[in-house]
Amino acid sequence: MLKMLIFLLAFGLTVIGFTYIVVYLNLLSMGYSLNDYFSFILRRSECQVGIIGFIVITIIIFMKGDTNDLHI
Repeated sequence: MLKMLIFLLAFGLTVIGFTYIVVYLNLLSMGYSLNDYFSFILRRSECQVGIIGFIVITIIIFMKGDTNDLHI
């Protein structure tokens, strides 16, 4: 149950973070280069939260479960 809660929390953080990354793609149409875009993304905390959430989801998916877990 704890794994599911952590997964859902990380999923929410990932959605929020990657939404901001997509929104910030508008900087490219304003004349910013890809290097400027990626350096801007790496400095923004909401985008970092999205990347951290993605890493947590990956860890939770590949983590070995208990024998009492429901497997579908």
